[in-house]
Amino acid sequence: MRILAVDVGTGTQDILLFDSTQPVENALQLIMPSPTQIAAGRIGKATRAKRAVVLNGVIAGGGPCHWALEDHLRAGLTAFATPEAAATCDDDLDAVRQMGVQLVSEDEIAGIDGEHVRLIDLDLEAIRTALGAFGVGGKFDGLAVGCLDHGAAPPGYSDRLFRFEHLARVVGRRNDLRAFAYLPEELPEYLTRARTLVSCVDGDAPTVFLDTGPAAALGALQDPQVGSSEEQLVLNLGNMHALAFHLRGTRIISLYEHHTGEMTPEQIEDFTGRLVRGELQHEEVFNSKGHGVYYAVDGGPSTAGRQQTADSRPSGNGGRGTGREPIAILAVTGPQRGKLSGSRLNPYFAVPHGDMMVSGCFGLLWAYAEKQPEGREEVLAALGLEAEVGV
Repeated sequence: MRILAVDVGTGTQDILLFDSTQPVENALQLIMPSPTQIAAGRIGKATRAKRAVVLNGVIAGGGPCHWALEDHLRAGLTAFATPEAAATCDDDLDAVRQMGVQLVSEDEIAGIDGEHVRLIDLDLEAIRTALGAFGVGGKFDGLAVGCLDHGAAPPGYSDRLFRFEHLARVVGRRNDLRAFAYLPEELPEYLTRARTLVSCVDGDAPTVFLDTGPAAALGALQDPQVGSSEEQLVLNLGNMHALAFHLRGTRIISLYEHHTGEMTPEQIEDFTGRLVRGELQHEEVFNSKGHGVYYAVDGGPSTAGRQQTADSRPSGNGGRGTGREPIAILAVTGPQRGKLSGSRLNPYFAVPHGDMMVSGCFGLLWAYAEKQPEGREEVLAALGLEAEVGV
């Protein structure tokens, strides 16, 4: 069975071609610039050439391309976008207009002179071309794809809070990292980026979506030193987002999410230690430009372990510590893991199947096995997960 796993991040898109008939260490890999970085580069090229930018395509990851577009507009230059492409910058199209972007239809955009930039998170044609250059076929039995989706928040509502309420909602419904895996038809309407990502899959190969944070954690659990521990803290330090899961196997005790660039190494140490002790509060994470904190007790949802505010925002437990002893292992993954080099927390840098950069892809493969029964045993066996770590 050949499964293409694509983990779309802010800095890179991590691509792994899994073949269940081969040792997983032989899986073909590509670590390439992320789609938003590619788009940002093209926008920057137009800015330097003093040309108009013309955005088309679909909803995709923002960040770098959004910032490049802001720089372009600040330089006094012109930008056009179709409504769907414009939603990459903000779900509220009035906010995009206020940036200075002129919204145009698909019919109008073809006739506009400028640097035409197509926004898309999953370019299977490019992946097949890259594989084909090395004599590798582009037919897959399945696809597992992931990105981070804040969701389409209502106008005026914090996208950070909206994102975190989604995380809390999923854990409250079923406390397991694999609960974040979806078949395309199961994706909530508000996860517009995720829905667009899976819609870019051509052909009829079965497809599974998984959020990048849980994907990295499921990948880290495939490192024997991490997965064999009864309890673990898995911290994914991505290029933009930091997501910490206090776990018993795939079951979640607590979690927090923040922006990696907004956190110092000392703050990461502090927040992570206090999460394990049950002392970290939602408000201090959110008010420091993070997303929030969610607590569960004994691997299941709990209202006693959380202090809910009047508008039901995820929160800490009001500062009431749990008195927990230090956990057996703090596993760190992600391209910004160097932030904890030499940390007093004595982190273990997880290397599932010998490779940190595709931790998310290994997690995506586990999600595929979760949602596609026909390939489950074959995929789990190839990953060495017949006994399913920690379950």
